[in-house]
Amino acid sequence: MAAGRLMTPSPLIERDVDLSTRTTLALPGHAARFAEINSADQLRSLADDRYTPRFVLGGGSNLVLTGDFDGLMLHMAMRGRERVGDDAGAWYVRAGAGENWHDFVLWTLAQGWPGLENLSLIPGTVGAAPIQNIGAYGLEVAERFHSLSACDMRSGEFVRFDREACRFGYRDSVFKQEGWHVDGRFVITEVTFRLPKAWTPLACYADVASELDARGIAAPDAQQVAAAIIAVRQRKLPDPAQLPNAGSFFHNPIVDAATADRLRATHPGLPCYAQPDGRVKLAAGWLIEQAGWKGRNLGTAGMYEKQALVLVNRGGATGADVLELMQAVQRDVHAGFGVALTPEPIFP
Repeated sequence: MAAGRLMTPSPLIERDVDLSTRTTLALPGHAARFAEINSADQLRSLADDRYTPRFVLGGGSNLVLTGDFDGLMLHMAMRGRERVGDDAGAWYVRAGAGENWHDFVLWTLAQGWPGLENLSLIPGTVGAAPIQNIGAYGLEVAERFHSLSACDMRSGEFVRFDREACRFGYRDSVFKQEGWHVDGRFVITEVTFRLPKAWTPLACYADVASELDARGIAAPDAQQVAAAIIAVRQRKLPDPAQLPNAGSFFHNPIVDAATADRLRATHPGLPCYAQPDGRVKLAAGWLIEQAGWKGRNLGTAGMYEKQALVLVNRGGATGADVLELMQAVQRDVHAGFGVALTPEPIFP
């Protein structure tokens, strides 16, 4: 990685740290111990059983605090980004886990390395991207992923994960399947991406296609696709600095084909997306809106008026308020459609 300022081998461990300003939902909560990690050596110095439980914090954009965290919270701040190689088919680009995801995407495009533009303006950090297998507008990060490095906090050794080892699924990876994103067993330090030289735009989603059409762009380049997606997202999603939120709060549910056919017969407007395995992805936002929750509040928490999939903190909400709203939305969607909604954020 690119050289940075000299780091001490052991990070400062702070006590009783307020987390409300470090998460985009701005819920109350404190960490008993908190350490900012700027280097691999700092992380390795904490690799033993004295510091359990552990939790890894990135940008705080996919996190619901339900109270205080009685353990050690590791804030990954490792930076750096560089091209590490190329071959006939792709450029290989590496970034530190603490890099801001959107800034990293814009940087790759500025260098002339397309491929991540559909994931523009997704909040969070590079290190969190493979854990969640973030995705938007027809692309998942798994499709551009090459490998990552992570510290095994039991041994202090660094382990390389390739795409197969990550076991990617829809908003899923081995880090979630094994619970490592919660217990801090493996902490990601850097991620390498494979960006294709034979690039073609992914602009088939209606919102993106309409935005490009409005701009008079028939054959967009990667930066134009990114600009269109940024404009669409800015119209639909609130700025956490203005209205605290955790982005899309629920997964789009995936159901079997028979269930999808049944729902389409009674709800012809339901957006459905066929999956490679024969199942069908449903639009959670549409289900929530039809259940009457778009723009509706429950106390100081609510579902955003411009995008029903986004849960917002109207001011002073607690983790208990968010859980109550989440459960109410889940109940009403299940009652109306027989479909279970699963939350995207992590609950430490």
